[in-house]
Amino acid sequence: MLSRDFAAFALGAIRAHRARSLLTVTGIAIGVAAVVLLTAIGEGIHRFVLAEFTQFGTNLIAVAPGKTSTLGMSGAIISNVRPLSLEDARVMEDISDVQAVVPMVQGNAAVESGGDSRRTMVLGVGSEVPEVWQMRPSIGRFLPAEESGGGRSFAVLGATLKRELFGDTSPLGERIRIGGEPYRVIGVMKSKGQMLGFDLDDTVFIPVGRALAMFDRESLMEIDLLYAPDADGAAVAERVGDLLERRHGTEDFTITTQDQMMDVLGSVLDVLTMAVGALGGISLVVGGIGILTIMTIAVRERRREIGLLRALGAAQRQILVLFLSEAVTLALIGGLVGLLVGAGGAWLIGLAVPALPTHTAWDFVLLAEITAALIGLAAGVLPALSAARLDPVDALRDE
Repeated sequence: MLSRDFAAFALGAIRAHRARSLLTVTGIAIGVAAVVLLTAIGEGIHRFVLAEFTQFGTNLIAVAPGKTSTLGMSGAIISNVRPLSLEDARVMEDISDVQAVVPMVQGNAAVESGGDSRRTMVLGVGSEVPEVWQMRPSIGRFLPAEESGGGRSFAVLGATLKRELFGDTSPLGERIRIGGEPYRVIGVMKSKGQMLGFDLDDTVFIPVGRALAMFDRESLMEIDLLYAPDADGAAVAERVGDLLERRHGTEDFTITTQDQMMDVLGSVLDVLTMAVGALGGISLVVGGIGILTIMTIAVRERRREIGLLRALGAAQRQILVLFLSEAVTLALIGGLVGLLVGAGGAWLIGLAVPALPTHTAWDFVLLAEITAALIGLAAGVLPALSAARLDPVDALRDE
């Protein structure tokens, strides 16, 4: 028999038993669609989270007080003898390849304007926030350099805070009170949106020296450094560490590069995507059991057909290939239908819920299709062997 004869036989058997074939194809299609849809959601979330964390740039280094063995511990937990100081931040500006430095203190306080009051996040920062964090004013200006360590009480509002306190009116030059202290508004930041549900625009920026006094702190919570795009981040981090160790006498700080954070985050999100893909894979296994059941029934129902083929000279190997071809064809058709349903479902979810990003992970799609074909092949082996071993005379006697 030629290859096209095997294909014609398999397709003919599928058409002859439409209801049974439809059920089998549906089982595989559901499995593939589940894999495609779940991994599309997982990959979309992966990209969304990475984009959220890289919106501040990729060539950043964060220095936090206290030595920790894991990444991501809050800088608010102080476990060192000597805190991070404004002088530490100042000397970091002289490190080779460091382009800008932002000392930072964070707290929460009431912001009042006239009769309106709103409790929001207060960020005490340096003047180079626009360059380091890629956040720029929409109107007015950011904190001037001479005010970054203290001095006059200037404030820059986030877009949400400006809207809540002043509506459509320009707040430039207006007086507000932050934590009971008077400040003059000199700028409003462009909208930055939300990061993981946190509104980056519902903030107010004040000089870091005044924030240290407002929250009665001795140590900075973090120092962020922007280094040259063509520089080696690990080498810059090493120079920062050497400088601080000389100043403090011990390694009582934690340095985290953006690359390290992205590597850890990427690993976690990869595991998430694989986990949801594995959940979809369970449906594929169920579909494979369906193929095994259907093909076993098919062998019993088609014993006379098998006997006739053997009587006409078909070898056992050809009978085996015929039934395997039928099982694999069913799996491939189900895989194709599942791909269309899964990719279409991911696209529709993206349209209906823009906040839930989806992105079809084609490597997982290919893996799902190959798995579907292998499941069809594996599920068809036992029934195909059973068919190939039938005695032609006994098979022809069956009614």
